[in-house]
Amino acid sequence: MNQLIDRRNFLIKSGTGLLGLTILPGLISRAAPSDRLRVAHIGVGGMGNNHIKWFAGIPEVETVALCDVDKNHLKQSLKNLKTFRPDSKAKGYTDFRKVLKRKDIDAITIATPDHWHATIAIMAFQAGKDVYGEKPLSYDVGEGQLMLNNLEKYNRIFQLGTQIHATDNYHRVVEIIQSGALGSIHTVRLWKTGFTPGMGHPKSQKPPQQLNWDMWLGPAPKVDYVPEKCHKTYRYFLDYSGGVYADFWCHIADVAFWAVKPQGLTHISARGENTDGIADAPKWLDADFKFDGLDLHWTTEPPKVPGAADRSIGAWFEGEKGTLICDYNTREITINGETVSDILEIPKTINRSPGHQQNFVDAVKARTQPESNLEYVRQMTLPMHLGLTSWRLGRELNWDSKNERFVNDKEADKFLSRKPRKKWDLI
Repeated sequence: MNQLIDRRNFLIKSGTGLLGLTILPGLISRAAPSDRLRVAHIGVGGMGNNHIKWFAGIPEVETVALCDVDKNHLKQSLKNLKTFRPDSKAKGYTDFRKVLKRKDIDAITIATPDHWHATIAIMAFQAGKDVYGEKPLSYDVGEGQLMLNNLEKYNRIFQLGTQIHATDNYHRVVEIIQSGALGSIHTVRLWKTGFTPGMGHPKSQKPPQQLNWDMWLGPAPKVDYVPEKCHKTYRYFLDYSGGVYADFWCHIADVAFWAVKPQGLTHISARGENTDGIADAPKWLDADFKFDGLDLHWTTEPPKVPGAADRSIGAWFEGEKGTLICDYNTREITINGETVSDILEIPKTINRSPGHQQNFVDAVKARTQPESNLEYVRQMTLPMHLGLTSWRLGRELNWDSKNERFVNDKEADKFLSRKPRKKWDLI
């Protein structure tokens, strides 16, 4: 740990962190290997290989370890890393706990199935590692609370993998909303088209030899192996995630929570449909949330507002003076019947991102929290969990924002935190 602190102090004193998250190419080329950020990637399936590519493309990062419970994933990913960094000496692991024990690792990235995100992040904080973690942030509300408590206790850095947060479009939308040009925002509509597939009615099988199925399940309930519950399609099962709804919530809710900063959530009402197969996440889910002075709606179909039908995902802001609609890359502002893509009179007030992964690396070196920091993304993720609980119970729920509990509702409170399997109760 002292070695890590010494290296970080060197980087901060040398000026890489003081003036803000900009790393000078000349300084990178002169930095000794011992001054690089040493990173390990945990979970190297589909998104995990994006992590490998992204971080291998940052000169001041050295990838020193890869980890996956599927030996085939691990073997292929070690080969993939070599294509980006031919001189890589990264070691492979099948148990992330061995990675966390390494004193020479500064930070980890997490691209495991969703139900493992929080446990690995918390254990990484406790081991003195900073974390870049994939969305969704956590399996439930309780895990998010534990993550924040441990991050603060161990003085760690965390970035959620909401890569779209780094785009100029989102930055500009936030500047326009917060300028007051639309007046006070009273209604926000978010949507993402697409349905959770049923996945048929397959029978259980013997797990493939290369996969540690028990560890893949980890804190989730023990069940027989069914391929459809594992790689790529695990999000369609409530033991591990929450379907299309949970998968895409953070990407578009992000711009709304950043721009409007909803506070004082009091009511949640969700509705939806079951799939026609073994997948038990909602086929579709629509939800209404009531905050102080703000109504927020999530729908599977585009709302009936101008410009929404052409967007498969989007956000609609309705204010006293006008409206704004956006998706990942575009925006339209309508005031007094005139629609424009920008309001040039509104100045740029938010520093643009150097890139989502670079922002994390810079934050680690400067010891400052990045854009998609844990305190912010926990608040942005929390309503998603509550909407899923309302759908599971089939009724409206009342929420105590101050204490983060449902109001006089022990049945609903049970969904706030899941007790892990005894063998995998690691935090």
